[in-house]
Amino acid sequence: MTDAQAQISPPMARLSAHMAAAATAALADSVAAKTKHHILDTLAAMVSGTRLKPGRLATAYVAAQGGNEEAQVPGTGILTTARLASLAGGMCAHADETDDSHPVAFFHPGCAVVPAALAMAERAGASGLKLINAVALGYDVGARINLALGVERFYGENSFSTHSFGALFGAAAAAAALAGLNAQQCRWMLSFTAQQASGLGCWARDTEHVEKAFDFGGMGAEHGVAAATMVEAGMTGLDDVFSGPRNFFAAFGGTPERLAQDLGQVFEVMNADIKKWSVGSPCQALLDALEVLMAEHGLRPGAVTDMKARVPAVEAHVVDNREMPDICLQHLLALLLIDGGLSFENTHDYARMIDPEVRALREKIVLVPDPSLARRAGALTVERAEGGPLGHEVTHVRGTAANPMTEGEVAAKAADLMEPVLGAARAGDLIGRILALEAVDDCRELRPLLTANPGKAQIP
Repeated sequence: MTDAQAQISPPMARLSAHMAAAATAALADSVAAKTKHHILDTLAAMVSGTRLKPGRLATAYVAAQGGNEEAQVPGTGILTTARLASLAGGMCAHADETDDSHPVAFFHPGCAVVPAALAMAERAGASGLKLINAVALGYDVGARINLALGVERFYGENSFSTHSFGALFGAAAAAAALAGLNAQQCRWMLSFTAQQASGLGCWARDTEHVEKAFDFGGMGAEHGVAAATMVEAGMTGLDDVFSGPRNFFAAFGGTPERLAQDLGQVFEVMNADIKKWSVGSPCQALLDALEVLMAEHGLRPGAVTDMKARVPAVEAHVVDNREMPDICLQHLLALLLIDGGLSFENTHDYARMIDPEVRALREKIVLVPDPSLARRAGALTVERAEGGPLGHEVTHVRGTAANPMTEGEVAAKAADLMEPVLGAARAGDLIGRILALEAVDDCRELRPLLTANPGKAQIP
């Protein structure tokens, strides 16, 4: 054993060895299937995000940079470097509130991990199976870095943002797996990643979602790919940034032992959530509750005299009478009741925010912050002109680990998001290929299916 090897801590040794072997590891069928669902869900968010302001700005920026044609920005015809494709793809994936999340590690893994992994898979001509493995690894590492740092410490007013930290390390791990880095190179790559670790909780003040798209998705995806490709190109770094003098945890706090805990046994993609509704997370439970009342009692707008939506107190401010339709709870509840359903189109239609019928019903809806409710839970009470009150409480939102969506539901959501950009036929073909991703020999085969249908997308 060399002196350098002797200074490598057990968590780093185990983590780097696991990362180096991940691309060719055998995943359980259930883990592989769930990973494909998250890849599909994130691709759908990326494609739909090309039409929204953060995505349009990101794709225009990347298109102007040029670069070697290593990877495609999904939903466009842009071919550029893997690093720039990751930046644009990450911002498109979180251009809206459609992407997945990890409630315990408190970040959005897909919007950084999937763009980075897909770009690196294209760059290398890697198989769909390797892409699946790399994405699963990214979720594992991204979640564990946040858990090792101590997520609860990041909830304060003056704090770093778990959304940026988990995204960066998850994207870097996925990129490293597809670059074929060995264990020592993975350790160097983690040091390059740690040096780039950043992100502030002030993202919550971004009302246009542009910087937030960068903070949650684009920044981590781009910088993770940068760390992996720099080491792939021969750059060397510290053997263990997580231990020794002036290390990562000495700077940020936390416990490095959590990094390697249950690696290969607990797969964090299984603990990640997919949104049924393409809207802000705190709205999900209340929309689930209203859908149940509509189905079970035939509830219609004319019957409602008053509606109280109880939301966890820590989340209420995020969705209370916001100016954006997809994160305004009162607006979304009114829209669901009037339209009988929610799609990407009607939840993003600003004109409906001033629709007299929607506004009249919205005035009857009151949001009530409730400190007794756990995060992402919710309860709805409806007063009717006739028939007495109705109520329903949701503890486990549809799409969470405790109440997962079926493959058919994930595919239906993806179709709703992608068809306006790709067209129905191309979107359907892409969904089929992703759900059978292990049969794809080279991820560049997906490019024609990820190219926008002419005239449909608002891209440069």
